Amino acid sequence: MYPQLLAASARKAGVNKIVAAAFTGETDPALAQHVDLIEWMRVGQLGRLLKFFRDQKVHHAIMGGQIAPKNLFDLHPDWKALLLLGRLKQRNAESIFAAIADELTKVDVDLLAATTFLEDSLAQTGLIAGPKPSRREEDDVEFGWKIAKEIARLDIGQTVVVKNGTVVAVEAFEGTNDAIKRGGTLARKGAVMIKVPKPNQDMRFDVPVIGVETIHVASEARLRVIAIEAGKTLLLEKDAIIDLAEREKISIVAR
Repeated sequence: MYPQLLAASARKAGVNKIVAAAFTGETDPALAQHVDLIEWMRVGQLGRLLKFFRDQKVHHAIMGGQIAPKNLFDLHPDWKALLLLGRLKQRNAESIFAAIADELTKVDVDLLAATTFLEDSLAQTGLIAGPKPSRREEDDVEFGWKIAKEIARLDIGQTVVVKNGTVVAVEAFEGTNDAIKRGGTLARKGAVMIKVPKPNQDMRFDVPVIGVETIHVASEARLRVIAIEAGKTLLLEKDAIIDLAEREKISIVAR
């Protein structure tokens, strides 16, 4: 949904031509209906990506959506990607995407912030949806915020689940939704989720995102509160998120 919303917002902002480099098994084919041209490739085909942008005379690009973390260990890289990976001391999402951004710069493609054209979807400070959190829940947010910031600094993950002053789940390689599910199972009900950006977050990629699916997963896990950072977290399909959170009595707060 992220790429489709991004394309629609860019079109609304007056961008005349939108082309998409889509990844087999990752990108929703529905994106084709929102762009002028779509090129399908495998994750790891860096040479093909660069050639596509050169051929289409692309000079500005935005990373929209996500590559499943497991695919970072299941790459079938072309020679260009092999050379890039060989230069990296660490192979995590941030280091790989930063290196790709450097390669794009070499072919005169400027990688823009992932929030470009989606500024209206950034979370604003305060209570966004649901009932006001209780004092106990506010204390859990305060406690969990410090933990989440620390694990983000250490590049472990960006999400923690807390209940009654105890960390019940920490996101790692599995991703946010699986961390929520695990936290919900252990807490049983009434837990608080905190999701934060990394310190000095590179807004070109790996920006925290809350979508409708996040709320569905949180509801199934019987969470009570979702806490996020204002101005640095995207709320995709904001109205739908708020409506669902209200119905499920899940509080969304940004600070």
